Amino acid sequence: MAEIKFEIIENLGILGEGSKGWSKELNLISWNSRKPKLDIRDWDEDHEKMGKGITLSKEEVKNLKELLNSIDLDKLDM
Repeated sequence: MAEIKFEIIENLGILGEGSKGWSKELNLISWNSRKPKLDIRDWDEDHEKMGKGITLSKEEVKNLKELLNSIDLDKLDM
């Protein structure tokens, strides 16, 4: 399996922290020297190990933002 290279261009924030010390983060990441994308995933404290996540293009971020803004959080049973 080929090695995946990544560079965290900017840490935009922490969404939450897990019980094992990992944090779910929102970052701008360049994967394999490509154009940076918005990325949400779990990271260890040293950013050496990562969990599964989701990477979004600019258009996908715009669509997600619109969807999230349309949600009435008071109606969610979470």
